[in-house]
Amino acid sequence: MGVRRSRNTERRGTPADLLVVGLGNPGRDYVGTRHNVGFDAVEAFVDRFGGRLRPVKGVPVLADEVRVGTSRVVVAEPTTYMNESGLAVGPLMRRHGIDDPTRLVVVHDELDLPPGRLRVKVGGGLAGHNGLRSIRAHCHTDEFIRVRIGVGKPPDPSRGADHVLRRVPAAERRLLDAVVAHAVDALECLASDGPDVAAERFNGIVVE
Repeated sequence: MGVRRSRNTERRGTPADLLVVGLGNPGRDYVGTRHNVGFDAVEAFVDRFGGRLRPVKGVPVLADEVRVGTSRVVVAEPTTYMNESGLAVGPLMRRHGIDDPTRLVVVHDELDLPPGRLRVKVGGGLAGHNGLRSIRAHCHTDEFIRVRIGVGKPPDPSRGADHVLRRVPAAERRLLDAVVAHAVDALECLASDGPDVAAERFNGIVVE
């Protein structure tokens, strides 16, 4: 007897060209923190293209589909906590026919990049990021595209959680907002031109 999938995770219609997922923590307490810059980017991206993130039945996520030129792009942010992001990403990949991991884009905060830096990268390590670890566990690959938004390392390495979960000072907030705006441009470029062009165009940007 075959395995029957939930209707809510079965592919429906034509597969999407790209699935863009921003990482963060849900709830008012986490708004404006370094850990939520992935949410900031996807919310600005979906707004640029006239979409609106909304609940998806049977999947712990807010999502919508937008058009970027001729590309159909599903944009999403999990409603789980960061360390369980894969619970949303796995079902979304199946639902929207994303069988090539390079059609999955994950936008996240990056301690190994200083504030003001942005990197577009295909595959790579997890750098201790619990959201990426969860996605790899549920999707069985780490060859997805990352849009890495630098948030810098804390002065005390043992206080990494405090660093990413606290709201940032006003001066750094302006810096992060500027990088998030570039991340939105990078997502548009990924949808229209692919990761090689996006990396060439955005990986050299330094916001000061």
